[in-house]
Parts: sequence; C-alpha cells; structure tokens
Amino acid sequence: MIKGSGHAVQVVSVDEHNDKTSFSLDEKALSKILLRPEIRDKKIVVVSVAGAFRQGKSFLLDFFLKYLRSPNEKDWLGDPDKPLEGFPWRGGSERFTTGILLWSEPFLFTLPSGEEVAVFLMDTQGSFDSTSTVRQCATVFALSTMLSSLQVYNIHGNIQEDHLQHLHLFTEYGRLAMESEAAGTPFQHLLFLVRDWSFPYEYQFGGVGGNKLLDARLKIQPTHQAEHQTVRRHIRSCFSRVSCFLLPHPGLKVATNPTFDGRLSDIDPEFVNELRVFVPTVLSQSSLQVKKINGESINCREWLTYFKAYMEIYQGDTLPEPRSMLEATAEANNLNAIMTCQEYYSEEMNKVNLIYSIVRCHVKLCDLPVVHEISVGTLEIRKTIFLRLRSVRHF
Repeated sequence: MIKGSGHAVQVVSVDEHNDKTSFSLDEKALSKILLRPEIRDKKIVVVSVAGAFRQGKSFLLDFFLKYLRSPNEKDWLGDPDKPLEGFPWRGGSERFTTGILLWSEPFLFTLPSGEEVAVFLMDTQGSFDSTSTVRQCATVFALSTMLSSLQVYNIHGNIQEDHLQHLHLFTEYGRLAMESEAAGTPFQHLLFLVRDWSFPYEYQFGGVGGNKLLDARLKIQPTHQAEHQTVRRHIRSCFSRVSCFLLPHPGLKVATNPTFDGRLSDIDPEFVNELRVFVPTVLSQSSLQVKKINGESINCREWLTYFKAYMEIYQGDTLPEPRSMLEATAEANNLNAIMTCQEYYSEEMNKVNLIYSIVRCHVKLCDLPVVHEISVGTLEIRKTIFLRLRSVRHF
C-alpha cells in the first residue's frame, strides 16, 4: 500500500432499538476491501485489539500503523512533534469506538517462507461502558477473537479474574473442536497487553516480566472454583500461543491533557522505549501469523465467508452455544471448498475450450486420438475436484 493511504471502515455496527441490540455487517464495504483482484487470493493476517473501553486500543493501533508503514526503518515512530493519525480516537471518559472497524488498505508483507500475505488491522468497541450490555461486549470480543490471527487483549493495571472469565466461551469451544478431532488449536495468538503496569519491582516491563506474570495468574490454586480451574486448564490448549507484555503509564499529559493529539514529545520516554520493543515484537515479518481455521491457512476471500458465517450466529438475543460456533465454522469451511472448486473448474474448462478451438482449426473432428486426449483432460479436472472435496476437513 502507499504510505499514509487508507482509513478505518466500520464493518460491524451495533444497532440499539427499544432496549434490543442487534449487529449488522456491512458486507458491501467488507467485500470492497477483501475481494480486490490483487489480494483476494492472498493469505490473510489479522491483528485485532480488544478490551475495556477508554483504555487506549485505537491509540495503540495507530502506532501499529506507523510501524507497518515503515517496517524497515530504524526510527519508524517518526517525527516526535507530529500528531498521531489513523484509527479515530480521543481522550476523555466516554465511549468512542463502536462495533468493529477494519483498516481499508492491506499491508503486503513477504514472510520468511517467501509467500506474500495481506496484513489487516482490526479495532473493536470497548467493553463495559455505561451503555453496553454484557451480550454486546461478549459478542464483539468473540467475533474479533474468532476472526483474528493475533488478538491483543488490552487490559488496565493487572490481569484479574474477570479478564480470564471472558475467555470461558473460547475454552469451551476449543474443547468441542478438539473432541471433533479438528486440526490444530482452534485459536492462534492471544497476547495480554497490560497497560499502566505499576509493579515493575515485581515483574519488569516488557515480555519477560509479562510472561512471568501470566504464568503466575494461570497457575491453578486449590482455592480456585471449578470454572476458574477450567479456564486455566484449557486456555493454553485452545490458543496456539498465549503471551503477555507489560507497558508503563504513558504520562500525565496523555491522561489529563484534553488537547493531547498523540505526539511522541508529550508521551513519557519510558513508555516510548517499551513501545519501540513491543510493536516490532508482534508485527515483524518473522512474527506475523497467517490466519488459520481448522488448521488450514485461509485467504482474504475465504476470510470473508467465515466473517459472514460468524455474524449469523451472533444475531440472537443470547450468546450462541459453543456447538453453534463450531457448526458455523464447518459450514463456512464447506462453502469455501465449493467456491474454490467452482473457480478451478471454470479456469480449467476455459483452457480446455481454448485448446479445443485451436485443435478444431487444424484437425478433423473425427480424429479419435485428439478427441480422446480432450476427454481425458476433462476427466482429470473432475477427478481433481472430487479429491479436493474429499480432503476438506470436517469438524
């Protein structure tokens, strides 16, 4: 993408009418982003940030944008006196982001394997503000976790029991998925990002201290209730990787100045130093993870199918059962397999028709060897499609 291009697009909106909440997917906007010819068949990497409201999620994502625009530059943070741009944000105590936003332009990166992938950033509505219901908060968190290859769980101060309990739905889903012998772990990288960490004398800032804190919080204690033990027991088996990073407070100017616009010169140097470490840790080419579902890497077009399938199950008045989540994944998986085979069939038959047209101009139609070769070619196409459909993983 061109440096500086792109904008945040609202792809999931929250509609509130007569005390009832519903979610709507802007399929047209999402399709416009994902189905462009240059990226539709590229593998997709989705980095999401979720967590409580007014804790700096959009603010953090704009630093992600800075890095993705200049990944090979040592000073990727740029001019210290330039205001922060990208995902919309503001200071204050009231909710700002609602629903789910996706950056309109992908960042194309070549992985160490040599494959070029499309990287997208996702912003989510903050949870637990004064107007959001528990279901609304859980739905946004669930959707973003199921759709991302990296979910940054942005929390304030410390890892607490309620933070872990939000993961209960996913651990139950993961248990069902593993019982069905689906390939790999159901989810990928979950990163607890603890903001305003105030105890560096116990656990130092950064990833080393963060992972030590995480190990301590996930350790099962005799005093834990059964459901608390269950979450701790299954969380590491449901996510392919679980990690933690501790960030210091960004400074009083960030917290109390109503005109703060994100410029580095107003941010505490200690925070900036840790930011220089954290962002490349999760976004460098060697760290990026292609989105996988049921153990298979998916492309932009396939991701759109899963997005639509997951939206369907979150339209009720209550949260879906984990079994429904599993069935939606299976249905989207089958739809993607059918679409892939249809495209393959069309492409290969077009080649056969072209060859047939050329041959017809030069040989007699009754030339049996030529007719035989064309028949064999179409048979091979059908066999390939049959084998592809048979190889589709089932849940």
